[in-house]
Amino acid sequence: MDFTLWRTIVKTTLAMFLLMVGVEAQNLRAQETEKTDTVSLSDGRTMQDVFSDKEEKLHSPHKATFYSAILPGLGQAYNEKYWKIPIIYGVIGSMVYAIHFNSTNYTKYKNAYRDFLIRDPGNKSYVDIIPPTLTVEQVEGQYADWFQRALENKREYYRRYRDLSYIGMAAIYVLNMIDATVDAHFYDFDVSDDLSMKVRPVIMDPTPYSSNNLGIRLSLNF
Repeated sequence: MDFTLWRTIVKTTLAMFLLMVGVEAQNLRAQETEKTDTVSLSDGRTMQDVFSDKEEKLHSPHKATFYSAILPGLGQAYNEKYWKIPIIYGVIGSMVYAIHFNSTNYTKYKNAYRDFLIRDPGNKSYVDIIPPTLTVEQVEGQYADWFQRALENKREYYRRYRDLSYIGMAAIYVLNMIDATVDAHFYDFDVSDDLSMKVRPVIMDPTPYSSNNLGIRLSLNF
């Protein structure tokens, strides 16, 4: 896996997460909530009946986080965001492929580097990765130093991207839990008509350093 492919995977992962957050911000659940400060008994109910009414059970962010920690995507299912599950597992699948690809090549070049240093006639795994323009005698002779450095560089290259792939997998796991938690917090968010914002011009009072000035007043009603 070259650097361009790794960068593409990272960009795709971040783009998918930002897409999930952006779509969620545009689809906040609108719910009307009624709040009263006093209790009316005009309907004939007693105080005991009023206080024994079952309270509405709110959506739990803790459950969403816990479910996503157990199985990625389960918290999204709890939040009824089913469309996010294929995205999560698509990104996870790409990271699994990256881990497998880099681990396989790291093992191959590590063994080839070791065998080239030992020069055991019975273990010449490096023969399989000799460039087609060179022979075994050449890489063991005049090009030995160059070939040894090439094997070492390839070994370190795939080791580095193998480790980054594991880090990427861990990041996807954490982002999956964060996304489920944020969704759960906004599940019961009230964006009813009672919430409004007004912007209007205003003339500001003069100060010792200036005369009347024009300004903007921002008012939030909720």
